[in-house]
Amino acid sequence: MSRRAGTAGSQSSLREANRQLVAETVKRYGGLTQVELAEATGLSQATVSTIVRELYAAGVVDTVATTRSGRRAQMVTLARRVGLAAGIQIGHRNLRVALGDFSHEILAEQSLPLPVEHRVDTTLDRVALLVVDLLERVGASIDDVVGMGVGVPAPVDSATGMISVEGIMPGWDDVHLGQVLSKRLGLPVYVDNDANLAAFAESTVGAARDRADCLFLRASYGVGAGIVLGGHVLRGFAGTAGEIGHLTVRPDGEQCRCGRRGCLDTVVGAGALLEAVGPVPGVASLRDVIQRANQGDERCGDVVAEAGAAIGAALAGLVLAVNPQVVVVGGELAETGETLVAPLRSALLRHALPNRIAPLEVVRASLGTRAEMVGALALAVQSTDVPLSVEETVDVEGLG
Repeated sequence: MSRRAGTAGSQSSLREANRQLVAETVKRYGGLTQVELAEATGLSQATVSTIVRELYAAGVVDTVATTRSGRRAQMVTLARRVGLAAGIQIGHRNLRVALGDFSHEILAEQSLPLPVEHRVDTTLDRVALLVVDLLERVGASIDDVVGMGVGVPAPVDSATGMISVEGIMPGWDDVHLGQVLSKRLGLPVYVDNDANLAAFAESTVGAARDRADCLFLRASYGVGAGIVLGGHVLRGFAGTAGEIGHLTVRPDGEQCRCGRRGCLDTVVGAGALLEAVGPVPGVASLRDVIQRANQGDERCGDVVAEAGAAIGAALAGLVLAVNPQVVVVGGELAETGETLVAPLRSALLRHALPNRIAPLEVVRASLGTRAEMVGALALAVQSTDVPLSVEETVDVEGLG
């Protein structure tokens, strides 16, 4: 009797564990076919099919017909009624806010320019107002949101939600960003470095989706890298992993905002690029440099190319340390395409150790400048437990 009961209990626990595994895998990737789910989980296709039917009946997942390699398949996503998530990207000069669901689909988004060295209180007020505005736009309420992910252009201690290196964002050093936003909106809030979030997004639904190990290089107003190893973001102690923008490349160079001299940011950051272009009518911002380079302006194109070569040489050390399968290049500067990426790739491959068995790939980000925001949404989703029954959750099926 007791032996049978133990066996039955073990089988029940195994079924429950497998259900949770399937739900968590769908949550991670946003949507997978049943064949892909079997490959990702290691379960048999028959087991996956049974679990998907159970989760569909419980209202946890939705299915839709799709095609893969010319063959019909069932795409499995988490049901929208499981909840919504908010993704926030706070940049040096802009703010982006988005609402999405557990399939990583963005339902609504809004962006605003920010003044130089924008105040933390004003910016967080804008975040809260924009989230509420987007909820009204899709006919939802704050109660429908399960969590919020926030990305900032600075190293972050994920345990506290605080910027861990002073001076990177003046005026933001002593603020518990997650706690402040959580109190204002009554939501769980998760804060991370923007390059980490972009790396997570590109490794989950972007250019590195099929790779376990990747580096994301964010070239924008400053430079940073996000590291994904074994499908997990490597943040390091207190969040400073991947901060190549503060790698010293010119010991006697300009002073960086971190307080040291000659950091990579002082060579390839927005200020350095504008100075290198010189006083040119109509070129007053990083956006102007990018636009002119894309229009064929030789001076702006050369400056972007030189920045790419400098970044590639600096990135080689990190590539040697972690040995990724692919380097994904994103951020605003990546909008110049091969003008930036070709010299970056060339310098990186010249300085890194060549691997003839698994040559390093260098590609552009497939999510473009939205990668950080998509990553912020994904962070909120990944930080939320998936209920295996949603009978009592709010139904927002009609949104979007």
